[in-house]
Amino acid sequence: MSFELIMLSLGLVLIIEGIGPLLFPNRWRAYLKEISNQNQQLLQRLGGSLVTVGIVLLIIFS
Repeated sequence: MSFELIMLSLGLVLIIEGIGPLLFPNRWRAYLKEISNQNQQLLQRLGGSLVTVGIVLLIIFS
């Protein structure tokens, strides 16, 4: 995997992550408040699932 591809991927992630707060700041704030009230184990499972899916996608498409 080249450095250029990694930077392009990171840029795409930042764009996608920034769309929510840019277009819907009030909903985004409410979403973050809701997430902060969740059980720690649930958040860890969600984070682990996202990391696992990301790794699988990287393996499949690399």
